Amino acid sequence: MGDIELPDHDLPAAAELVELYRSVGWNMYTREPSRLQDALRRSLRVVCAREDGRLVGLARVVGDGLTVVFLQDILVAPSHRHAGLGRALFERVFEPYAGVRRKVLLTDERSRQSEFYQQMGFRDIGILEHPLRAFLKSS
Repeated sequence: MGDIELPDHDLPAAAELVELYRSVGWNMYTREPSRLQDALRRSLRVVCAREDGRLVGLARVVGDGLTVVFLQDILVAPSHRHAGLGRALFERVFEPYAGVRRKVLLTDERSRQSEFYQQMGFRDIGILEHPLRAFLKSS
C-alpha cells in the first residue's frame, strides 16, 4: 500500500462510489448511483480514504451534529483491510463531534464488526443498565 490520504469535503464521483460499495457487497446502494452520490452530498460529514487518487475507503455521518450523529457508512476496500484504515476513518469522521452526547450506528451481527465497534468505544444497546430498543423501517 502507498500513502493513504484522508481528505475532507471530497465528494467522490458516482462511478468510484459504485466501485467501492460493490467491492464490499453493498449492492443495494449501487442501483441508483446518482441517489448514492446525493446521499453523500447531504451527509453531515464525509471522509474519504484515497491511495494515489483511488477511493479505497469512506466514512460518513448523518444527524444534527449537536445532539446526535449516526455513523451511516464505513467502508474499506477488501484490498486495504486489516491495516488500520477503518480505525482512521472512524476517528476522523467523528473528530468534530466529540461533545455530541449520542453517537449511534446500526450493524448486523457479524462478530468482527461488533468487535471493531466495541474497540472504538461503542456498546451493544442490549447490555446497557437501562437497555435501549432500536426500531427500523426499511424498504
